[in-house]
Amino acid sequence: MSAMVRLLFRLVVLLACGAVPPTVAIAAPCPGNRSALSTERVLTVDAAASPRVGRKQFPATLPLADKEVVLTFDDGPWPGTTGRILDTLARDCVRATFFALGRNAAAHPQLVRRALAEGHTVASHTFSHPRLDRMSTDRAEAEINHGIAAVDTALHGKDELTPSTPFFRFPGFVATPALLDRLKARGIVAFGADLWASDWHRMSPDRELHLLLNRLAATGRGIILLHDTKSQTAAMLPTLLQELKRRGYRVVHVVPTTKSTIASGH
Repeated sequence: MSAMVRLLFRLVVLLACGAVPPTVAIAAPCPGNRSALSTERVLTVDAAASPRVGRKQFPATLPLADKEVVLTFDDGPWPGTTGRILDTLARDCVRATFFALGRNAAAHPQLVRRALAEGHTVASHTFSHPRLDRMSTDRAEAEINHGIAAVDTALHGKDELTPSTPFFRFPGFVATPALLDRLKARGIVAFGADLWASDWHRMSPDRELHLLLNRLAATGRGIILLHDTKSQTAAMLPTLLQELKRRGYRVVHVVPTTKSTIASGH
């Protein structure tokens, strides 16, 4: 049985069991790398159906089947580390979501443009990573908008109140009810996470890998948070992808249901 036939059979079984929604697209196998982890499927996400996802912050998460993961990276882009991470993902045909800081996107636009060109989802994470609960709602929303404008300017040369990719992650997972309501009203999905490797702490790549795999074994699936600004994470990622494949995990790529994102190659 070919890899594509096996993939189709598995998806049919999942759909029959109600484990995944029907609005999915199957990703192609990885050319030139028969041992690649690859991207199993693409899942569209919109604020009307899933305004807030990630059980470390919200009651609900994405409709993932057992052993399905979504890879996300925060705080970039950053010279050196983001490029290494993109190289690793490209070798395994794995697509991820990057929640970029506006100031870093403005400083290194070629990196966010590369991520988008290589099929990844690029969203925003504020302009300068402040605690949004420590300022007024209007000032916090202005900070969110500043980040959206900087990311979209780096990607597309334009800034609008409606982001080209309507996904947003709160710094430190600290939100307020008023801000959540405003994002939902604007059709922007608030992304939390289901698990992470705590890579904001200094540790060896091996230690980070062990920590993340143990947490993943406990949850069985979920949105994984990493940081593409961390050299230890860039060093750990190739082994993580190998281990995910060896342990039977599958990567789901999340995209919005907006026309602009579809037009950009997702």
